[in-house]
Amino acid sequence: MNHPFTLLVLLFPAFFSCASEAEERQPITIMAYYVPEKDYRPDELPLDQLTHIIFSFTNVIDGEMQFRNEANGEKLRQLVAQRERHPQLKVMIACGGWGAGGFSDMAHTAENRRKFVESTVEFIDEYQLDGLDIDWEYPGIPAAGTKARPEDKQNFTLLMKELREGLNTLERPQTLTFASAGWKRYYDNIELLEVMKYVDYMNIMTYDQVTNTSPYTGHHTPLGLITEEDLQDYPIKEYIEQRKKEMAERGFTWEPRSAERIVAFCIDQGAKPEQLVIGAAFYGRAWKGVPPQEHGLYQPNSGVHIGWSAYQQIRREFESKNGFQRHWDPVAKAPYLYNPTDSIFISYDDTASVKLKARYAREKNMGGIMFWELGNDTKEDNSLLDAIYEAAQE
Repeated sequence: MNHPFTLLVLLFPAFFSCASEAEERQPITIMAYYVPEKDYRPDELPLDQLTHIIFSFTNVIDGEMQFRNEANGEKLRQLVAQRERHPQLKVMIACGGWGAGGFSDMAHTAENRRKFVESTVEFIDEYQLDGLDIDWEYPGIPAAGTKARPEDKQNFTLLMKELREGLNTLERPQTLTFASAGWKRYYDNIELLEVMKYVDYMNIMTYDQVTNTSPYTGHHTPLGLITEEDLQDYPIKEYIEQRKKEMAERGFTWEPRSAERIVAFCIDQGAKPEQLVIGAAFYGRAWKGVPPQEHGLYQPNSGVHIGWSAYQQIRREFESKNGFQRHWDPVAKAPYLYNPTDSIFISYDDTASVKLKARYAREKNMGGIMFWELGNDTKEDNSLLDAIYEAAQE
């Protein structure tokens, strides 16, 4: 039997190490993208659980940052007014979004960038905001019909540098972020380490990793590191071989996508973990005509059932009700729903998976967690944001 004093000496280094790690681990940010709801009540939003809220969206219009709908200006002012009740909250504005054009032309010349930066600084000063998120989808890639050119890679760096310089002229401290993709090809088209010199956070959109047009079901917002080996016993393996050949012909490599994979990749490229923000999805994707094997996971489908479904609808109509059964994939660390009667498969984030994402961000000393978008959450108890906040406080 060990002497009590000897046992204490042996345990002390381990205790000290755990205590040091706890002290070094910084609180994570909780960022909500937010599109004003039809019944817009900013005073009823759970702002006490957020560090940042990102009002979405402005656009690049005539080379300047503007609202397409002028009514959003008054809504933004109402949101900013909530800082009186929630002094910890930073209210930011997002520019861009899926299918939003104008970025490539705006960033292409020094004159055009200067015009945009000046309009952005004026906009943020007018509304007394705390920061800016640039959601250019994507530099160098003509997604959703947007214009792109090879020079976008360098021009994106210049744009973020000049935005930082412009924001630094304001009296209010400014947070500068940008939304990045959850797949590696995106990073071929930006100068990652150069851009990170000028921003506070990179918000990685670790959702839509499998799109609703995929002929096979899958997890659209998985946390866990999925490998090809994990998929070999499913029908999707033949599709994977086809995709690998198609991608190779275009000079790209196919691999399963997940949050853990892209975060590890960014860190390997030299990005600082404390600047990386992981993404959660407050919406789901649904496929129809899915056979019952493996409860529909990685199975063929006959098309889109619901292209996009807010979590509040999933909670109300699908989650463990109306014939839908909830299942858990321990590899992907993600839930899914399957209705064997109607042959419908739904991929989504639930309270268990967003807790794991928040814990992952804390354990990796990352910047935090963000999600698209707050208005999709349930208004009931035990919401997705409740789960994230609880995990962040552990």
